[in-house]
Amino acid sequence: MLGTGLGQLASEITDKHEFPYAEIPNFPVSTVEGHSGKLIFGKLGGVDIMAMQGRFHFYEGYSMKEVTFPVRVMYELGIQTLFVSNAAGGMNPSFQIGDLMIITDHINFFPEHPLRGKNFPTGPRFPDMHETYDLQLVAQADKIAEEKGIRVVHGVYVGVQGPTFETPAEYKMYHLLGGDAVGMSTVPEVIVAHHCGIKTFGISVITDLGGFDDPVEVSHEEVQEAANKAQPLMTEIMREMIKRAG
Repeated sequence: MLGTGLGQLASEITDKHEFPYAEIPNFPVSTVEGHSGKLIFGKLGGVDIMAMQGRFHFYEGYSMKEVTFPVRVMYELGIQTLFVSNAAGGMNPSFQIGDLMIITDHINFFPEHPLRGKNFPTGPRFPDMHETYDLQLVAQADKIAEEKGIRVVHGVYVGVQGPTFETPAEYKMYHLLGGDAVGMSTVPEVIVAHHCGIKTFGISVITDLGGFDDPVEVSHEEVQEAANKAQPLMTEIMREMIKRAG
């Protein structure tokens, strides 16, 4: 699941079959610049994969069921592992713009829960969330990053509805509550994947920093630019992880 400015991995898929979201029954259509809106089937490192080039967001006006519908489709197609990427604002003082943050946990600040309503039989009514992000995949990513000399950091991702970027006070609050990075996606899809028994690995590109003494203005264009610069490193880690998963 490839987020803002992180679509480079899709160009490395071979034997591909592409389907625009608009042509898939019941699929929402991505309306955000930087999200091309295609479902791709093919191979990466010899492994059969399904890739979403562009995702859907709650702030676009979609319901949580619509936002997470692709994960339900993935489950029905037999997906066993979900790799999720996003662009996020960093709140940890040790982070730098362009850092790759391996997500170790999340805090859900979305106003609607993706499992609200009748329980799908893919998982229990009250799912345990202790290891939402697979520890073995996190360890594997750390090993690959070390082998390739790529700087990675670990952190807790705070999921918020957007579409406004955070105020300085909000950045500080989220960090005080235990968050290291904040963004407007990922959490709903990960919750549904976890409910379906799909192993999940998440990585954030830190595209801006907030909550410090010197407030910095941020724009979507700057977020895209920072994400684009970090693409090759994230792609290298993801490519190798998928290859070893096969």
